[in-house]
Amino acid sequence: MDRFETMSILVAVADGGSLSEASRKLKIPLASVSRKISELEAHLNVKLLTRTTRSLEFTDYGQSYLVFCRRILDEVQEAERTVTGEYAAPKGHLTITAPVVFGKLHLLPIITDFLKAYSEVDIQLSLSDRSVDLIEEKIDLALRIGELPSSSLMAIRVGQVRQQTCANKEYLKTMGLPKSPNDLKEHHCITIGSLGSSTKWIFPNGKLKNSVFIRSRLEVNSPEAGLEAALNGAGITRALSYQVAEYQKRGALQIILKDFEPEPWPVHLVYPAGRIVAIKLRAFLDFATPRLKERLSKIHPK
Repeated sequence: MDRFETMSILVAVADGGSLSEASRKLKIPLASVSRKISELEAHLNVKLLTRTTRSLEFTDYGQSYLVFCRRILDEVQEAERTVTGEYAAPKGHLTITAPVVFGKLHLLPIITDFLKAYSEVDIQLSLSDRSVDLIEEKIDLALRIGELPSSSLMAIRVGQVRQQTCANKEYLKTMGLPKSPNDLKEHHCITIGSLGSSTKWIFPNGKLKNSVFIRSRLEVNSPEAGLEAALNGAGITRALSYQVAEYQKRGALQIILKDFEPEPWPVHLVYPAGRIVAIKLRAFLDFATPRLKERLSKIHPK
């Protein structure tokens, strides 16, 4: 059994959604596609596909094996291109993920400039505030904010951001300016679900942490909503510096409690390790890294 051929057939079945579509794409008989899949299942001694007259679905084993097939085939193709010099210019498809607000404000402009410079690279950008599994979801590159857990991912640090506390100036004029975190107990607070608790905010206290219990008059699930609520005078909120920057720049929101800001959160570009770095990915890393560093240095200089 030719392992690479069979892996290619399995990937074609997944991409096409059927055995017949894989047969058309690969230009081999449908019977050969079916036989090759059966031989692979017999070799692995597991069921990879569940087939009925109306549908075809991958089993859990099939999904796991498919991820490895894609990775192996990609690495073989990239190795051949690198060694033989099939093309010098970056070419192909990149899948990138980033947090929603950061992606819109800072990564998307860099991506559009990259596309102008590299006409043979296509990019799929997925904006999500959840931490996706790069291998499982076939992601080439992710931008992540915060300390990285121990993993096999390669990481390039591009800067840092910090959590800031802010409010509308009219609100502060009416309710008073908090001089320490403990003063927040007397204020209306707007909490953002993705950034922490709705009942307490954590501030540094030397080497210790100070937990300040707050009254959340409004809880929202996005930084944009929290900042807009603060802009409308609903209370005090906390968000990351890149989220607050534009509001502060135009004087719409005032940063408070600057002396009590937590330690900055690092920002990294991460990608799977243990593989040849594709020419297209290396080109994007070389293009995006200095531009992200420049953008973040303006928002939050060291």
